[in-house]
This record gives sequence, structure tokens and C-alpha cells, in this order.
Amino acid sequence: MHLLHIDSSIRGDWSVSRRLTARAVATWRAAHPDGTVTYRDLGAEPLPHLDAAGGLARMTPPDQHSPAQRESWELSERLVDEVKQADVVLLGLPLYNYGAPSSVKAWVDHLILPGLAYDPTTQQGLLGEREFVVLATRGGGYGEGTPRNGWDHAEPWLPHGLSLTGMEPRFISTELTLAPSVPAMAELIPLHEASLAATEKEIDNLWTPASAQR
Repeated sequence: MHLLHIDSSIRGDWSVSRRLTARAVATWRAAHPDGTVTYRDLGAEPLPHLDAAGGLARMTPPDQHSPAQRESWELSERLVDEVKQADVVLLGLPLYNYGAPSSVKAWVDHLILPGLAYDPTTQQGLLGEREFVVLATRGGGYGEGTPRNGWDHAEPWLPHGLSLTGMEPRFISTELTLAPSVPAMAELIPLHEASLAATEKEIDNLWTPASAQR
């Protein structure tokens, strides 16, 4: 068994999403003691966004690629292969300015690779044969009845962005992560703690520990 672990937060040790993905990796390792993990840190080492120099590689025959297009295509091939090698993909997804981090958008753009991530003729996704767990964190509250209900554009977008690939994310979300550090949100700390505890419980139950499988 193999897990692809991806972080995207730029907050380092302050990051809630990083702490949660680390917890999930520990849970997965307990269930798969012989399993292997590949780690990609989009926050520390962001991928290049598709640009005018190389981005059109996806719409240009390979034998006509410029050097920049060839480089962009080969990076996308490596990223698609990382996903193909994984039985489980684990992504930490913080909410930045009401959307996904741009580094996650770049990762998704690179994965939309015709012939490798989806069949350009049938539009069938080629990356759907794996579990995809997304640990989403939000500094505020965006649920039903809140002033900013509907302002979270990261969680609704990701399934659409990856739809061509066949990948279907399972979201486990934590809200109000800024409450402990923002004085104006102090009264919301109990709600944050309840949200975090529910997330941690769900993470701990994601995979059955190897000891329980005997």
C-alpha cells in the first residue's frame, strides 16, 4: 500500500491542516505498517503555474513541443504518476481568501493531462481508482446560517476541478481555526474545539489499525 501525502499551508508549525494531515498519516501507518509514503509540500515548494511559455503543451502535439512546453509536460507527467502510484491521496486544504491556495490550483491544473489523467476521446477519468481524503480547514465559519455562508469556494471547487480525472474527494472539514489566536473570535473557541475534536475522531476512524485486523 502506498500513500501520497500533500500539504499546502504556508503557516508552518501554526498550520492546523498540517497537524491534521500528520495525524492522518500516523493513522494510515498504523493500519499499514508495511506501507510507503510519498510527501509533497506545495506550501514550501510550490509548483509553477501554467503560463504562456509552457502551458499550451496540453493542446500541442508532443512532437511539436517547445523546450518550455516539454518541461511543463514532463512535470505534469511526474505529478500524474505520483497519483497513479498511490492507493490513497491525502491533501491538506486550508482556505485562503475564500478559495483554495493557488499552489493547489497549480497542482490540479498539472493533473488535467490528456491521455494520462483522462481519455481525451471518451472523457473517461483515469485516476479514479484510489481513495482521496481532503482535510479542509477554515479560519472562520461558513455553514448554514452564518454571515458568510457560501463564501468557501475551495471545497465546492475541488471536485469540479478534478472531475475529468475521475478523482472524487472525501472532505473532512474543521472550522473557526483562527478563534484561538484572534481576540475578537474568543467566544467562538468552544465551537472551534468541538469542530476540531469531531475532525480528529473522524481521522482516527479512517483506517482500521493493523492490530484490529488480526
